[in-house]
Amino acid sequence: MSKSLQAIRGMNDILPEQTPLWRYFEGTVARLLDNYGYKQIRMPIVEFTELFKRSIGEVTDIVEKEMYTFEDRNGDSLTLRPEGTAACVRAVLEHGITGGGQVQKLWYIGPMFRHERPQKGRYRQFHQIGLEVFNLDGPDIDAELIIMTWRLWGELGIRDAVKLELNSLGTSESRGRYREALVEYLSAHHDKLDEDSQRRLKTNPLRVLDTKNADTQAVLVDAPKMADYLDDESRAHFEGLKARLDAVGIPYVLNPKLVRGLDYYSKTVFEWVTDKLGAQGTVCAGGRYDGLVEQMGGKPTTGVGFAMGIERLVLMLETLEQIPEEISRQVDVYLCAFGEHAELAGLALAERVRDQLPNLRLQVNAGAGSFKSQFKKADKSGALYALILGDDEMAQQVVGFKPLRGQGEQQSIAWDALAAHLATCVVQG
Repeated sequence: MSKSLQAIRGMNDILPEQTPLWRYFEGTVARLLDNYGYKQIRMPIVEFTELFKRSIGEVTDIVEKEMYTFEDRNGDSLTLRPEGTAACVRAVLEHGITGGGQVQKLWYIGPMFRHERPQKGRYRQFHQIGLEVFNLDGPDIDAELIIMTWRLWGELGIRDAVKLELNSLGTSESRGRYREALVEYLSAHHDKLDEDSQRRLKTNPLRVLDTKNADTQAVLVDAPKMADYLDDESRAHFEGLKARLDAVGIPYVLNPKLVRGLDYYSKTVFEWVTDKLGAQGTVCAGGRYDGLVEQMGGKPTTGVGFAMGIERLVLMLETLEQIPEEISRQVDVYLCAFGEHAELAGLALAERVRDQLPNLRLQVNAGAGSFKSQFKKADKSGALYALILGDDEMAQQVVGFKPLRGQGEQQSIAWDALAAHLATCVVQG
């Protein structure tokens, strides 16, 4: 017997009962970004592999171990995008939309791909909403990104379940000086480091700071601190960011071990973390990358951005039971029609109601069926009300109106008064 077809491990279907919550989350974010003046950009999910090697860094875990890379028929090395910033930078460079100091405030949404060990909230195909800002170099825009996410958590009802962690990585020069001091210190304690940290010490020593190994964390207690190596510009920038967060009243924690997993970050880095999802605690993270555009062949252009994981945030909404009642109901009204004459009239009536109430979720029964079977489908749909159209209703040009979720008697509504009645009942219901 042939093996049954199934999805690739770590790449999941999002089923119809799950999509309303996804659409609610995505719509909430999109409206928020519209209100702050950000514009959407859409990039391909496949890019030349060289893009990610040049931007993320060849010695990062993502490039070394996690990317889905393959050769196409022309022999070109292509990669399913593991993150969105590099692709967005490539797009703005290719189309010249940041030239001449033009400020761009952009956002995108879509799937990313990393070959990791799948676990709850962490998948090989995962979805992100990302945001990138170019040609603004002050702490005010860094603060705006964080303030926007703070407002989002409030709108979603999860503000009490997240915590903001901040750090500054300084400029590439100050980070280089810190890297030398850190390598010198860790080399003196080499035998006490875990195997993974010993490897990173040679390739990407700053990543040792965010190790989860308890023994290595003990070694790091007395390690040099990034704050002691910051240049004056980076220190002033960081103080400006903190002052703005203080002014708005957003609480934060300084985390000197926060470095992020990508080579291109400089100055501000931040993460929103939670203890509600087990080991997968980061739900949104980002920072400043002032040298990335130049590193990828463009003129010096400042940049800052973040990405949030949709799977993890949807999981948070479910875990904290912050799901609006209306999104669990996909149908407001279900129309039952009995007999071909009633079916034809029902279709016409439904379309007239939709013209008058474009936001009403009205489902018309398909497949005919007895009174009992149609009412069973109406109840299963989750609709608040059933509309009934049979021979008697046809003769009087009325429609039966029956509440399905609460008390109330069935009544008859004239066809020309139906839309007005539904507007009142569905809004009040």
